Parts: sequence; structure tokens; C-alpha cells
Amino acid sequence: MAETKKIAVVAGDGIGPEVVAEAIKVMHKVEELFEYRFEFEEGLFGGIAIDEKGTPLPQDTLEMCKRADAVLLGAVGGPKWDNNPKELRPETGLLGIRKALGLFSNIRPAVVFDCLKDASTIKPEVLEGTDLIVVRELTGGIYFGEKFRREGENGQEAVDTCVYSVAEVERIAKQAFEIARTRSKRLASVDKANVLETSRLWRETVIRISADYPDVELEHVLVDNCAMQLLRRPASFDVIVTENMFGDILSDEAAMLTGSIGMLSSASLGEGAFGLYEPVHGSAPDIAGKGISNPIATILSVALMFRLTFGYHDAADLIERAVKNVLDAGHRTGDIAVDKSKAIGTTAMGDLIVAAMVK
Repeated sequence: MAETKKIAVVAGDGIGPEVVAEAIKVMHKVEELFEYRFEFEEGLFGGIAIDEKGTPLPQDTLEMCKRADAVLLGAVGGPKWDNNPKELRPETGLLGIRKALGLFSNIRPAVVFDCLKDASTIKPEVLEGTDLIVVRELTGGIYFGEKFRREGENGQEAVDTCVYSVAEVERIAKQAFEIARTRSKRLASVDKANVLETSRLWRETVIRISADYPDVELEHVLVDNCAMQLLRRPASFDVIVTENMFGDILSDEAAMLTGSIGMLSSASLGEGAFGLYEPVHGSAPDIAGKGISNPIATILSVALMFRLTFGYHDAADLIERAVKNVLDAGHRTGDIAVDKSKAIGTTAMGDLIVAAMVK
């Protein structure tokens, strides 16, 4: 029997607890079917942590995550905390946990299921064959640069600085090349090297690293062109690597190719096997507590966890196959249903996926 893996569970805000509950049901089913064992420990994070502990990232939650083999995160944020000072915003906790755990890379797959082409706003023929991964640098760039306001000639000015080091670019580039090697050996590096100095450093570094990966075809794409091509010819991309803000925007755009942001999983990784896994979608406070959210992104995030952190490829394959079979059978939550009157709820979707997990 495999050793018990410790999973830190931080369900967060809004629909986070609802979708995480379904993902945990899937993990319990994996325990039934395989000789894998999991130990769950729960902690507060995000807005609920602000309300109960006065900080979005309590120290005990951070220590819990550091003890774990992997972290499962639901979602954070909501309008309730939008007007809080910076240190008391849920998003600050998200940036903080990534930094504290050394999670410099965000992996976001975007796969278009054939049966869901009609759920996308893009023409089905354009979506044909879309199966890509966005590798986003997670702890550098403008999100982490110095921020301040000052008085200028025309009144108050706001300044956000964007800083990248060679070392930061090297480690994300190497990870992206390694991922590309496991797929079609094609990598698109996205930057704005015609304007930004950080992007020129980015491009120079990626080119230098590419010498170690002669088997991977590298192309450079300006971010505005990439945004257009994702809508024009998404299947032409396989692995995309880019900096923090560009990756944030492009991965959300790629998510919508699939028909709903509720379909997209993600992994945040560091140097080793440890990772934090979460759905791409937010906390959706407008539908929280209604039992209608889509748990598939969180369930697929568990499949990513099994694949990337634990090496449980058999369990990951089973989960992904179960999701596909449930969708092929026509079952839909409201966000991906063409006929909303036939949509099923969060728990029902989780139950169907669990039932479809047959070895």
C-alpha cells in the first residue's frame, strides 16, 4: 500500500467549499479503487480567514500547507472585501501563499471536449483539436513589483513596477520546455519585446535556455498577437509560456474557449513535486450556496495533483475519463448547458462523476 499523502484543504470563499466537497468525494472514490490513501487537514484562507482571524493567510494555515504533500484550494474573494485595505484583501493572501510556498509556476490546461463545442462562443470548426497548456510565471512581474503613488505635474500619479531577474525567467522556461517535451515538442514564448525591457530580457533568456532543448520547436509571439491567435487558431498552440500578468489574462481567455471557466483546472508548482491545485474560476459569490456551481474544474485539478505531484497516472486517467464520459452522456451544469432547464446541480454532477469512476 502506498504511503498516506497529506492534503491541506483550504476551501476559501463563495462556491469554494461546494466544489471542494465534490473533489474530496472523488478522492475518497480513488481510495476505494486503488491502494492510495489520503489524510485531509482543513484551514481558513481568504475572506473567511479575514472575518474569523483578521488576516487572509493565518500563520496556522500556512504551516498546515507546509506540512502537506499538496494543497487543494477552492476559491477566494468577493465584493464583501473589495474595499478592504491591501493587507486585508483575500487576493493578498493568494499572492502571499504562492510566495511563501515557493510556487513560481502556474500550469493551466485548456482542452475543448468535442461534446461541449456548442457551449463555447467560438465556432466549433475553429475549436477543433484545441488542447493547450499555459505555463504562467507566478511570483514575479508587475504583481509583485513596487507600488506607490506620487504627485506629478498633472496631479497624483500611480506607479506599478515590473521587475524580472534572469533566474526567474530561467526556471519557468526550463519547466515549460520540460512540459513541451512530454507533448508535441512545441513551445510558444509570449512577451512584448518590441516595447518592454523586461520582455527583451525574457526573450533573450528563453532563447539561451532553448539551446538545451534542441528537440523542442520554439516560437516567439507578441502578447497582443497571441490574444488574437487564441481566438483565430487555438489548435495551433500546444504549450505557451509567459510572464505573470500576460499569463493571467491569456489563461482566462483560453479558459473561455472551452465554453466555461468552470471547466479549467490549474496547478501552482515550485522546484519539487509539491503543488497547490485549484480551479481557474473565482468564488462566484452570486451563486454561492445555490448548489448550481460546476465542480469539474476542481475535480480535474485533483487529477492534475495525482499526475504532477504524486505520479498517480492511473487515478488521474480514471478521473479524466469519468468526466469525459459524464459529459458525453449529456449531463451539464448550468454554465455549460445549452438548455438551462435541463441543467443539474453541483452535488449531482459530483455523484455522476464518482459513479463513472470504474476501473
